[in-house]
Amino acid sequence: MVTSKRIVVGAHYGWRDWLVQRVSAVVMALYTLLVLGLLMWHGGLDYAAWKATFAYEPFRLVTFVFMLSLLWHAWVGIRNIAMDYLKPASVRLTFQVVVIAVLVGYVGWTIQVLWGGA
Repeated sequence: MVTSKRIVVGAHYGWRDWLVQRVSAVVMALYTLLVLGLLMWHGGLDYAAWKATFAYEPFRLVTFVFMLSLLWHAWVGIRNIAMDYLKPASVRLTFQVVVIAVLVGYVGWTIQVLWGGA
């Protein structure tokens, strides 16, 4: 009987990371096309038009999904780079914790901007 002792080195999460990167990129591309379509439809957007667009709850929700996709896409990329190039585990862990804190802060900021009402 042959047993394989696999040693996982680096940021090799395989198909899951590949799929996350592709799906999040598609979501971001679709949102970009939506915003470009709005710009072309209205011939540009002034403050009143942007305010009216973001008053529409489904647009705010789509914008939030875009931001979650952007932040998840960024996390996968940054995590993989850190795992490949930051060799001391303590440095890598510290870096990843800081990045996670910043990304969570961005989620909170996005919620505040979209639903904070100002």
